[in-house]
Amino acid sequence: MNRNLLYRIVIICAAAIILIVGLRVYVWGKKKSPDIVPDYIFLYAENQTSDYPTTKGAERFASLVEERSGGRIRILVKCDAELGSESEVIRQMKNGGIAFARVSLSQLAEFVPEMNVLQMPYIYSSSDHMWRVLESDIGDEFLLMPQKYDLVGLAWYDAGARNFYSRTPINRLEDIRGMNIRVQESEVMADMVSALGANPTKIVYSDVYSALERGIVDGAENNWPSYESMNHCSVAKYYTIDEHTRVPELQICSKYIWERLDEEDKAIITNAARDSAIYERQLWAESEKRSRKIARQKGVTVIELSDEEKMRFRDAMRKVYSKYCADDMDMLHRIMDY
Repeated sequence: MNRNLLYRIVIICAAAIILIVGLRVYVWGKKKSPDIVPDYIFLYAENQTSDYPTTKGAERFASLVEERSGGRIRILVKCDAELGSESEVIRQMKNGGIAFARVSLSQLAEFVPEMNVLQMPYIYSSSDHMWRVLESDIGDEFLLMPQKYDLVGLAWYDAGARNFYSRTPINRLEDIRGMNIRVQESEVMADMVSALGANPTKIVYSDVYSALERGIVDGAENNWPSYESMNHCSVAKYYTIDEHTRVPELQICSKYIWERLDEEDKAIITNAARDSAIYERQLWAESEKRSRKIARQKGVTVIELSDEEKMRFRDAMRKVYSKYCADDMDMLHRIMDY
């Protein structure tokens, strides 16, 4: 073969190799570039602190969506109630002002009354019982219900069991009677407290510490991580484990936003939400154990109610069941017996 021809062939092959490698590096760089302009930038509302399990779950959700969409969808998580209280956030979502949020079922039920049955006091015997229900066809039915109210259910988040904590001890039903107990902006929770003979006081979450410190309320009710992370354990030293509610939390999307997404993006978001929920549940278990330990170290007295005393608290809920589940007693018993 002519030496000049061979030389030209080698040069052409080398140039081709350089071109191919260059194109691959360029494409890879475009995919990885932080400067890529997304098709969508959405807000996600979270009222908890940045290190809270639900906030970390939200951040995992945002990260998975961005990764799986190739950067086309970016979600900005705003914690510490920066975008408003949960009820304010839900109102904004119904109009498309906020795209995503994690909300307590207690708040959501004010807008989606069919959800009330899931948060009735004492209907779950344990955490395992609740998750059996939520991961069954029953849970799937409830995920669809918010769509009637311009919201889309994505995935269930854990929030543990809610218990009473107070400035003075609650050892029996008589001790809570007459107390001013902070409750969420939820009629069910208010009626539950009233049924126990206490006075429900609706105060936004960010103001609970001050209300306890100043004696505006005598107690409140929440799970271990919320109690400890917001330092309520410093101003309400008695934590009474009655496990009155195991209220799951729900990741939701504005239906206004949802209907503007194509099927591929909906699938990406739904799967990311479910994967983030698994992650959040793991974090929750670790957080609950850690928060309980920290609260004890701060001098909190943990009060375990006897089975007989718990039954007295539960028996007081009959009127609450009748008020909120008169048309859903079959579902209530279906959940209890599942």
